This record gives sequence, structure tokens and C-alpha cells, in this order.
Amino acid sequence: MKNVLCACVLAAGSTFAQAQLTRVTVASGLSGPVYVTHAGDDSGRLFVIEQAGRIRIVDAGGALLATPFLDITGPVRSGGERGLLGLAFHPDYAVEGADGENKFYVYYTGDVGAGDTFVSEFSAVSDTIADPSSERVLMQIDQPFSNHNGGWIGFGPDGYLYISTGDGGSGGDPGNRAANLSSMLGKMLRIDVDTQDTGLEYGIPADNAWANDGDSTTRDEIYHYGLRNAWRCSFDRDNGDMWLADVGQNAWEEVNHNVGNVGGLFYGWRCREGLVQYNGNCGASGWTDPQYVYNHSQGCSITGGYVYRGCELGTDFQGLYIFADYCTGDIWSLDPDNGYSRTTEFAAGFGVTSFGEDEDGELYYTSGSSVYKIVNPSAPDKDEDGIPDACAAGCPADLTDDGSLNFLDVSAFLSAFGKQNPIADFTGDGNYNFLDVSAFLAAFGEGCP
Repeated sequence: MKNVLCACVLAAGSTFAQAQLTRVTVASGLSGPVYVTHAGDDSGRLFVIEQAGRIRIVDAGGALLATPFLDITGPVRSGGERGLLGLAFHPDYAVEGADGENKFYVYYTGDVGAGDTFVSEFSAVSDTIADPSSERVLMQIDQPFSNHNGGWIGFGPDGYLYISTGDGGSGGDPGNRAANLSSMLGKMLRIDVDTQDTGLEYGIPADNAWANDGDSTTRDEIYHYGLRNAWRCSFDRDNGDMWLADVGQNAWEEVNHNVGNVGGLFYGWRCREGLVQYNGNCGASGWTDPQYVYNHSQGCSITGGYVYRGCELGTDFQGLYIFADYCTGDIWSLDPDNGYSRTTEFAAGFGVTSFGEDEDGELYYTSGSSVYKIVNPSAPDKDEDGIPDACAAGCPADLTDDGSLNFLDVSAFLSAFGKQNPIADFTGDGNYNFLDVSAFLAAFGEGCP
């Protein structure tokens, strides 16, 4: 069994922080916001999904634009767990002339059957408007019930599009679809949007776990299986690890941390809910346990988040996984370097529907009719310039890291230069010569901010 669990990850091991974090309102007056993200275009804008089928823009100045970026309320069937649920911008969205220029992807439940899943590509025609008629449907997945639709999509560090599907709904996965490799329900799928294999609107990455297994009954798109209803997944922008928050059935919620983003994992549903047997016997091995679980005495439905890699919250929060429970509204952090210990950061109130990142790695969440930014009013700011110390520009010549420049920094540079220590390579060319000395002296002369 791929079991990296330790006893300390059980829900009883949580602690309470000293209320460092809080929130500020970024946008209000929205209709059912369920996700917030960015386009990777250096614009400072946020894109917010409204469940009914609209994508709204919050501009860099904090204004919510009146005209939606995209409005597909017509083909979207919304309500309950259905609607426009996922959004991902092509990694080359802002690259002029690239195949992915102006392209983005959405996940929605359509007005077909019980609300079939559609994953579609659209194109923007300007900075603020996308063309609804540009839709190219990449895949349509039959949904037997109205609930458990998954809905997260995102591009991985490998440039492929990952798609989280729910198990098809009802309760207890009556069709055992999550464990069935011939079904695309209850899975994490992985596709190449830049190529098209025969008979498909996308390509199959050659290293997908079942792409070359010689079995025509398995779906080549599958990257992981055995998920119940992963409600929000993410990649750590620092190391590429995948985090999956899977909503439980009756008793347990779970967080899965896929170190190195390894494919082909079985997460256990419906044999197991969290760490315990649910329906059927998976045997003694073959599944991957979650790193963290909590029971329904502490919440009822997990809302997955992100590993914090911004700067505004301060260095204490670097590397922590920030997430929440929908029912309690508690914003929690997990520390993977400390046995996945959980800390309560602050109480946001009932109905945290999703988290999101901006281009700089700062975190947001949606709830009610608003988008909120997570902030730390106590973030260290030694010079009181309104910029947290962790976000302040560095001082390259301060080799002693004491915040000032003096003969000790010169001595440190000369020592490093003599030893060909990389910190003395001020030109970054891998050589150590008079150009590095000149660059150090120039930085020294500029002083520290």
C-alpha cells in the first residue's frame, strides 16, 4: 500500500493560530461565484466564474467590469452542484503568435441528460471579451445523476490539461464508476489540448498510465482514479506537486498530496472513504492513502485550496496548504513539513466555495456573492512603507544579510570571489572576473532600499 500517513495527520491533531490572517473584500455583487483565477498575462486582473455560466473580470484597479468576459448561460444547466464550474487559461494565452494565444478552457454541465459534462475551448477577441461562438467541445461525458460533477480543470507544469470528474452522483457511487477504468467518472483526466489524436478533439499524453496498456476497454485519458468528488485541486507553483481535496460521503473528508505529480494512482473510492473501508474490500494493498483526513464532527464538505507561494502573508506561511470546510467556514492550513499538522487561520463563515491564486501567488476565496483576498495585517514591515518585508526588493550587495552595506559585505564578496562561490557571480554568466567585481561595486554604490 502506498501509505505515507502518520498518526499525527488525524483530525485531532489540529491547532489554533493567533488570528494572524483575515480577509478583505475584492469584489461583491456577484451571482454565485465558484472560482477565481488569472490569465497569466501580467495584467493584474482576476477572472471570476459565476455558476450560472458567466466569467467576470475584476480589473487591476479592483473594479468589477459590468460586461462579462464570457456569457454561456444558454447551454449551461445550473443549480445545486451543476453549472459553470472550471476555468483554465492556456499557458500561452498571452504569447503572441503561439498556438494557445487567446485560448482558454471551461468545464460546465450542459443542458443535456442529467447535465452532461462539457470541457470546451473558447477564444478571446479582446482583453475584455471572449466569443461564445468560438466554442470547440473537447469532450462530453454522460452524467447519470445531477450531483458529483467534479469541475476543476488546470494546466500542469507539463503543459497538459488536467480535468477532475466526479463519480457520477447519487450516493455511494452505485455504479462503482470511480474504480472502473472504462469510465471517465471519478477520475483525474489528463489531455493535450495542442494536438488531436484520431477521432478525438485532443491528444493523449504518451505517459498517461493506461495510454499504452494494450487494453481497449480502459480510457487512455485517465491519470488517476478512485475519486469521489474532488472539489478543487491545484499544483504547487514552486515544485509542481498536485494537491487534491476529495469530498467524502458520510464521515470523512480528505486531502491528497501527490509529491512529484506521479500518475496512475488509485485513491480508493468507493472501497474506502478516507482511511476506512466504505463499500467492498480493496484488499491489503493497491490504493494511495490521503495525507490528511478529518471527520464530520469538524465539518461536512472540504473546499480544496493552494500551497501558498506569494509574499504578502510573510515567510511564515510559505509552503503551507490553505484550504477550508464549506460548512464551518474555517480557513485552515496544513504544514507538509510538520506531519501535515493543521492550524486554524481564521473563520470565514459558512459557504467557502472555492479558492484561487493571482499571478503573484496571493490567495483568494469565493463565498456568497463576493470574492475575498486573504491578508495578514501583522506581516512584518520593518521600514513601515506598506510593503511586507517578504515582498520588498532585495539588496544584492548585502551579502551579510543584515540590512546595511559596509566593509563586512566587501569582505564577504572578496572571500566568495576567491572561492568562486556562486554568490559572487554578479553577472550570472558562470564566470568570475572583473565584470563581477564591477557589478558588485555598482550594487554596493546603489545602497539598500
